[in-house]
Amino acid sequence: MVNVAACGSDGDEKSGPESFKGKTLTLWAMDGSTPEKWTKDVKAAFEKKTGAKLKLEVQQWNGIQQKITTALSENDPPDVIEIGNTQTPAYARTGGLADLSDLKTGLGKDWTSSLNKSAVYDGKQYAAPWFAVNRTVIYNKKIWADAGVKGTPKTRDEFFDALEKIEQKTDAEPLYMPGQNWYFFDGLLIGNNADLVKKKGGKWVSNLADPKVGEAMKVYKKYASYSKAPKNKDEATPQQAEIFAKGKTGAFIGLSWEAATAIKANPKIEKDIGYFTIPGETAAEPEGVFLGGSNLAIAAGSEKQELAKEFLKIALSDKHEGALAKESGVIPNKKSLQTNLKGNPAAEAAAPAVEGGGLTPLIPEWGAVENPPNPIKTYMTSVLKGKSHAAAAKGVEGEMNKRLSQKQ
Repeated sequence: MVNVAACGSDGDEKSGPESFKGKTLTLWAMDGSTPEKWTKDVKAAFEKKTGAKLKLEVQQWNGIQQKITTALSENDPPDVIEIGNTQTPAYARTGGLADLSDLKTGLGKDWTSSLNKSAVYDGKQYAAPWFAVNRTVIYNKKIWADAGVKGTPKTRDEFFDALEKIEQKTDAEPLYMPGQNWYFFDGLLIGNNADLVKKKGGKWVSNLADPKVGEAMKVYKKYASYSKAPKNKDEATPQQAEIFAKGKTGAFIGLSWEAATAIKANPKIEKDIGYFTIPGETAAEPEGVFLGGSNLAIAAGSEKQELAKEFLKIALSDKHEGALAKESGVIPNKKSLQTNLKGNPAAEAAAPAVEGGGLTPLIPEWGAVENPPNPIKTYMTSVLKGKSHAAAAKGVEGEMNKRLSQKQ
């Protein structure tokens, strides 16, 4: 790994406002991550404090992994980069990211543990958690009222009872749950402490056959029993929000922006949309959720290490991190900043699950597993079509192991 201290102490750059003047810091951020007011305020604060300029280059998601990989290997990479949280270990392993352990001890002492896990690789801090998003239950209040359901469920069994009432007392589909909603299933795995991979002979191999995975799939199967959705499709094929928009579906499990998709398809449904946290087995703890989101990292090859750290200190300060949460409705990197979500019902429903949330396996080899056709989706469809957990897991184990052994 590249040593940050060496980059910042070789005499080429002295930390401090005078040395920063006239320099330009390049930030790569993804399309949609930097809302207008936040960007304006952070840019102004950074330029005022350092005397340097901030150059924001907005990137598109399509092809971004290869673009970042290439940029990190070049002599003049962007200084600060937004990277997907699940991709952080792969970039860290190549030596492309600077060690930010010194920032963690100060700026990050109270970062939410579940969000920070993805920023750590091999015991070192190679990025800073920036924000997260996770799934909630998005439901049709009119259909629930027609079924006589009062309030929102606090346990999984209460949720199933509500779906049962909708099935019995209305002509609506209680829940839209396609057979391959893999990220919701990953949340069930997280909630059940089920690991998808294990170490064997020094290599990562499939752990899909673990009975704990089967228990999570049993819960998924019960959810799917309240749905007429295809068993061999995911939530984007067709877009589940567009199905929900027709007003004949009691609920679906999705991200906040999917409600906006439904409203765009049918503006009249907006008044009927509500949100609640996905309930867990007990009222004390919500269901596990997959925490999608982004980290901010400094390129190890950047010649402006100290200036880049100044940017992180400003962008990730309570003031600007809180402002990002308020403007975008994303989950901030500290629990104390979740007060900024007040008045945003979707974000307020998502926040309680963050502490117990998690990710896909945080190993560089994982990325290949999710390439289409995702073998875990194949496993899910097999179980829903009647195969036993053991048989369905065995059917895709070879493919999973093959992908886990691919060179990165």
